[in-house]
Amino acid sequence: MRYLPLTPDDRTAMLGVIGAATVDDLFVDVPATARLPGPVPGLPLHASEMAVERHFASLARKNKAASDHPFFLGAGAYKHHVPASVDHLIQRGEFLTAYTPYQPEIAQGTLQVLFEFQTQVARLFGCDVANASMYDGSTACWEAIGMAGRITRRKKAVLSSGLHPHYVSVAKTMARFTGDQLDTATPSLGGTDMDRLIGAIDAETSCVVVQYPDVLGRIEDLSALSAACQAAGALLIAVVTEPVALGAIKAPGEMGADIVVGEGQSLGVGLQFGGPYIGLFATRDKYVRQMPGRLCGETVDANGKRGYVLTLSTREQHIRREKATSNICTNSGLCALAFSIHMTLLGERGLRDLAALNHAKAVLAAQRLAKLPGVCLANESFFNEFTLVLPKPARAVVHELAAKGVLGGVSLGRLYPRVTELEHGLVIAVTEVVSEGDIDALEAALKEVLA
Repeated sequence: MRYLPLTPDDRTAMLGVIGAATVDDLFVDVPATARLPGPVPGLPLHASEMAVERHFASLARKNKAASDHPFFLGAGAYKHHVPASVDHLIQRGEFLTAYTPYQPEIAQGTLQVLFEFQTQVARLFGCDVANASMYDGSTACWEAIGMAGRITRRKKAVLSSGLHPHYVSVAKTMARFTGDQLDTATPSLGGTDMDRLIGAIDAETSCVVVQYPDVLGRIEDLSALSAACQAAGALLIAVVTEPVALGAIKAPGEMGADIVVGEGQSLGVGLQFGGPYIGLFATRDKYVRQMPGRLCGETVDANGKRGYVLTLSTREQHIRREKATSNICTNSGLCALAFSIHMTLLGERGLRDLAALNHAKAVLAAQRLAKLPGVCLANESFFNEFTLVLPKPARAVVHELAAKGVLGGVSLGRLYPRVTELEHGLVIAVTEVVSEGDIDALEAALKEVLA
């Protein structure tokens, strides 16, 4: 049994060496009231490997695979075409087996890849410097809030209503332990809350966090918000969940954002059942020593030959715990490599072409769907994702579309349960993998469901 290798004889021999009569003797320090008297109620007993494989295979068959149906889901994770060369290259042994570079200068290839990744992220976000990646977009968002608090020595963060609710949830969880005050709001199907954000900035505000494009797909110029933050001594944090958008719209750093974070899944990584993903993190030069995670740098050796070093490592395992800026244990090295390979294959022109294709297909879908009876487009602007307001609750509509073989978007009722003002909202993402036939199928199915 690969997953349960010990035999009764093995256990008996081990207990004999320890000097215990039974396994239960190892837990005598745990109060009897805290110990289970038998199997966990409702859970099956152990089964054979074949039985477990058969059971999970039957569960997997209930899934609707993204590649088997017209697919319009987004809201933070996007289905893009990943070239086959990306998967081929990341499976080379020297990449696949190289984990955390604890003796980093020995792993020159790994460091060079991370250095080039950092360069790409910094240019994409319009910032001076980027780190070697984070776990995912939501944790990168929280790390940015924590970083802003260290820089400003303030504890109040104003979060846009357009920030993805999962990112907000992570921030709320962490703020329970740090004492940070989070000013949050629920989005509306009308305009953004830019006026609220500017009005909420005061002398206690460490940062304002805004998603770009936001969770409903809307795009706002961040320049005025940046100016307001700067005037009050607060930092502007921009969150990008769809990096392909930056091939078409201005980078947040170019509009004055002090820290730009995001989710890099769109490039090279794939949906992967929700993970692992890759967090992106970039900032201004003057804040680099407060940046969490790792930073790889380029240098020369004693012979003048180019080399790479781990320039910055800010976690508590390497330095005094009270001086650490973060407890993040590693970077998402393999996903960063996939991101970097995909970006390299695209190049600047390829990224712009990909972004233009995404936008054109989204515009086509939005125009056609908004003509359906009772359907209204909530966005004045969008990239490849937009929100429709339906004449009936969207959660039920999504299930009915799935029953017809169309994965037709993410309902706001799922993202914001019990918020009745949003339950008719449906967020639809249209990327380059969506064909005109897929749009036809969504239009026909939605028309039928809403009839």
